[in-house]
Amino acid sequence: MTWATKAPAVLENDHVRLAPVTEADREGLHAVAMDPDIWRYFVSAVATDEDFKLFFDTCLADQAAGRRVVFIVTDKPSGRIAGSMSYGNMAEPDARLEIGWSWLGRDFRGQGVNRWAKYLLLAHAFDDLGAERVEFKTDILNEQARQGLRNIGATEEGTLRSYNYMPTGRRRDAIYYSILRPEWPRVSAHLLSLPPKP
Repeated sequence: MTWATKAPAVLENDHVRLAPVTEADREGLHAVAMDPDIWRYFVSAVATDEDFKLFFDTCLADQAAGRRVVFIVTDKPSGRIAGSMSYGNMAEPDARLEIGWSWLGRDFRGQGVNRWAKYLLLAHAFDDLGAERVEFKTDILNEQARQGLRNIGATEEGTLRSYNYMPTGRRRDAIYYSILRPEWPRVSAHLLSLPPKP
Protein backbone atom coordinates (compact mmCIF):
# COMPACT_ATOMS: atom_id res chain seq x y z
CA MET A 1 0.00 0.00 0.00
CA THR A 2 1.40 3.39 -0.99
CA TRP A 3 1.44 6.66 0.90
CA ALA A 4 -1.23 7.96 -1.46
CA THR A 5 -3.67 5.42 -0.06
CA LYS A 6 -2.39 5.16 3.53
CA ALA A 7 -1.83 8.84 4.34
CA PRO A 8 -5.50 9.98 4.12
CA ALA A 9 -6.61 8.32 7.38
CA VAL A 10 -8.73 9.38 10.33
CA LEU A 11 -6.40 10.11 13.26
CA GLU A 12 -7.71 10.69 16.76
CA ASN A 13 -7.12 10.54 20.48
CA ASP A 14 -9.03 11.88 23.47
CA HIS A 15 -8.21 15.48 22.53
CA VAL A 16 -8.49 15.93 18.76
CA ARG A 17 -9.75 14.23 15.64
CA LEU A 18 -8.13 14.71 12.24
CA ALA A 19 -9.99 13.58 9.13
CA PRO A 20 -9.40 14.21 5.42
CA VAL A 21 -11.37 17.22 4.19
CA THR A 22 -14.73 16.73 2.49
CA GLU A 23 -17.30 19.10 1.04
CA ALA A 24 -19.31 18.64 4.25
CA ASP A 25 -16.60 20.55 6.17
CA ARG A 26 -17.02 23.78 4.19
CA GLU A 27 -19.43 25.57 6.53
CA GLY A 28 -17.72 24.52 9.76
CA LEU A 29 -14.29 25.57 8.53
CA HIS A 30 -15.64 28.88 7.27
CA ALA A 31 -16.92 29.66 10.76
CA VAL A 32 -13.37 29.72 12.18
CA ALA A 33 -11.42 30.89 9.12
CA MET A 34 -12.65 34.48 8.85
CA ASP A 35 -10.06 35.86 11.25
CA PRO A 36 -7.39 37.96 9.53
CA ASP A 37 -4.88 37.09 12.25
CA ILE A 38 -4.75 33.50 10.93
CA TRP A 39 -3.50 34.58 7.52
CA ARG A 40 -0.85 37.14 8.49
CA TYR A 41 2.02 34.81 7.53
CA PHE A 42 0.12 32.49 5.21
CA VAL A 43 0.92 32.23 1.52
CA SER A 44 -2.74 32.85 0.69
CA ALA A 45 -5.02 35.47 2.23
CA VAL A 46 -8.61 34.84 3.30
CA ALA A 47 -10.42 38.12 3.88
CA THR A 48 -13.73 37.63 2.05
CA ASP A 49 -16.22 34.83 1.45
CA GLU A 50 -14.88 34.58 -2.11
CA ASP A 51 -11.33 34.18 -0.75
CA PHE A 52 -12.52 31.38 1.51
CA LYS A 53 -14.31 29.66 -1.37
CA LEU A 54 -11.09 29.69 -3.40
CA PHE A 55 -9.09 28.47 -0.39
CA PHE A 56 -11.49 25.61 0.37
CA ASP A 57 -11.91 24.62 -3.28
CA THR A 58 -8.10 24.47 -3.54
CA CYS A 59 -7.97 22.17 -0.50
CA LEU A 60 -10.45 19.80 -2.15
CA ALA A 61 -8.65 19.95 -5.50
CA ASP A 62 -5.20 19.37 -3.98
CA GLN A 63 -6.48 16.38 -2.07
CA ALA A 64 -8.28 14.91 -5.08
CA ALA A 65 -5.10 15.27 -7.16
CA GLY A 66 -2.89 13.71 -4.48
CA ARG A 67 -0.83 16.90 -4.01
CA ARG A 68 -1.76 17.14 -0.33
CA VAL A 69 -3.69 15.32 2.36
CA VAL A 70 -5.74 18.10 3.95
CA PHE A 71 -6.90 17.25 7.47
CA ILE A 72 -9.74 19.01 9.26
CA VAL A 73 -8.85 19.33 12.94
CA THR A 74 -11.74 18.93 15.38
CA ASP A 75 -11.44 19.75 19.07
CA LYS A 76 -13.05 16.72 20.70
CA PRO A 77 -14.10 18.31 24.03
CA SER A 78 -16.15 20.97 22.24
CA GLY A 79 -16.92 19.03 19.07
CA ARG A 80 -16.03 22.13 17.03
CA ILE A 81 -13.81 22.39 13.99
CA ALA A 82 -10.59 24.04 15.17
CA GLY A 83 -8.68 24.47 11.89
CA SER A 84 -6.68 22.54 9.34
CA MET A 85 -3.26 20.93 8.78
CA SER A 86 -1.84 19.03 5.82
CA TYR A 87 0.69 16.54 4.60
CA GLY A 88 2.36 17.79 1.44
CA ASN A 89 5.48 17.38 -0.67
CA MET A 90 5.23 13.65 -0.08
CA ALA A 91 8.35 12.05 -1.54
CA GLU A 92 7.73 8.38 -0.79
CA PRO A 93 10.87 7.08 -2.58
CA ASP A 94 12.92 9.30 -0.26
CA ALA A 95 10.68 8.57 2.78
CA ARG A 96 10.16 12.30 3.30
CA LEU A 97 7.08 14.50 3.72
CA GLU A 98 6.12 17.95 4.97
CA ILE A 99 3.57 18.87 7.62
CA GLY A 100 2.27 22.34 6.95
CA TRP A 101 -0.57 24.56 5.76
CA SER A 102 -1.40 24.63 9.49
CA TRP A 103 -3.77 27.05 11.16
CA LEU A 104 -6.14 27.13 14.11
CA GLY A 105 -9.03 29.41 14.94
CA ARG A 106 -8.65 31.97 17.70
CA ASP A 107 -10.50 29.89 20.33
CA PHE A 108 -8.15 26.93 19.87
CA ARG A 109 -4.73 28.53 20.06
CA GLY A 110 -2.72 27.86 23.20
CA GLN A 111 -5.14 25.10 24.25
CA GLY A 112 -3.02 22.08 23.35
CA VAL A 113 -4.81 21.46 20.04
CA ASN A 114 -1.65 22.09 18.00
CA ARG A 115 0.40 19.75 20.19
CA TRP A 116 -2.03 16.84 19.88
CA ALA A 117 -2.69 17.36 16.17
CA LYS A 118 1.03 17.46 15.41
CA TYR A 119 1.58 14.39 17.60
CA LEU A 120 -1.00 12.41 15.60
CA LEU A 121 0.41 13.58 12.26
CA LEU A 122 3.97 12.71 13.31
CA ALA A 123 2.94 9.31 14.70
CA HIS A 124 1.11 8.47 11.48
CA ALA A 125 4.08 9.61 9.38
CA PHE A 126 6.74 7.69 11.30
CA ASP A 127 4.82 4.69 12.65
CA ASP A 128 2.35 3.96 9.83
CA LEU A 129 3.90 5.43 6.68
CA GLY A 130 7.53 4.68 7.58
CA ALA A 131 8.82 8.20 7.00
CA GLU A 132 12.49 8.88 7.73
CA ARG A 133 12.14 12.67 7.72
CA VAL A 134 9.26 15.03 8.48
CA GLU A 135 9.87 18.65 7.62
CA PHE A 136 8.17 21.96 8.34
CA LYS A 137 8.70 25.44 6.96
CA THR A 138 7.40 28.82 7.97
CA ASP A 139 7.94 32.53 7.42
CA ILE A 140 11.09 33.64 9.23
CA LEU A 141 9.02 36.52 10.67
CA ASN A 142 6.44 34.16 12.21
CA GLU A 143 7.86 33.89 15.72
CA GLN A 144 4.74 32.16 17.08
CA ALA A 145 4.97 29.33 14.54
CA ARG A 146 8.73 29.03 15.04
CA GLN A 147 8.28 28.76 18.82
CA GLY A 148 5.53 26.19 18.28
CA LEU A 149 7.86 24.06 16.16
CA ARG A 150 10.60 24.29 18.77
CA ASN A 151 8.05 23.35 21.44
CA ILE A 152 7.17 20.10 19.68
CA GLY A 153 10.85 19.21 19.40
CA ALA A 154 11.64 20.09 15.78
CA THR A 155 15.20 21.08 14.88
CA GLU A 156 15.84 24.36 13.08
CA GLU A 157 17.85 23.68 9.93
CA GLY A 158 18.26 26.88 7.97
CA THR A 159 16.74 29.65 5.91
CA LEU A 160 15.93 29.68 2.21
CA ARG A 161 16.16 33.34 1.33
CA SER A 162 13.63 35.08 -0.92
CA TYR A 163 11.69 31.81 -1.14
CA ASN A 164 8.32 32.99 -2.44
CA TYR A 165 5.93 35.90 -2.78
CA MET A 166 3.42 36.68 -0.05
CA PRO A 167 -0.04 38.12 -0.86
CA THR A 168 1.28 41.60 -0.02
CA GLY A 169 4.07 41.24 -2.59
CA ARG A 170 6.77 40.80 0.06
CA ARG A 171 9.38 38.12 -0.67
CA ARG A 172 9.32 35.62 2.18
CA ASP A 173 12.40 34.05 3.70
CA ALA A 174 11.35 30.47 4.58
CA ILE A 175 12.90 28.77 7.59
CA TYR A 176 13.00 24.97 7.70
CA TYR A 177 12.65 22.60 10.66
CA SER A 178 12.64 18.82 10.76
CA ILE A 179 12.25 15.72 12.88
CA LEU A 180 14.09 12.55 11.85
CA ARG A 181 13.13 8.95 12.55
CA PRO A 182 15.89 8.40 15.19
CA GLU A 183 14.58 11.50 17.01
CA TRP A 184 10.95 10.42 17.00
CA PRO A 185 11.02 8.34 20.24
CA ARG A 186 12.41 11.34 22.15
CA VAL A 187 9.98 13.78 20.51
CA SER A 188 7.05 11.43 21.10
CA ALA A 189 7.94 11.00 24.77
CA HIS A 190 8.29 14.78 25.13
CA LEU A 191 4.88 15.47 23.58
CA LEU A 192 3.19 12.83 25.70
CA SER A 193 4.78 14.17 28.89
CA LEU A 194 3.79 17.82 28.48
CA PRO A 195 1.37 18.94 31.20
CA PRO A 196 -2.23 19.47 30.12
CA LYS A 197 -3.38 22.99 29.40
CA PRO A 198 -5.44 24.56 32.23
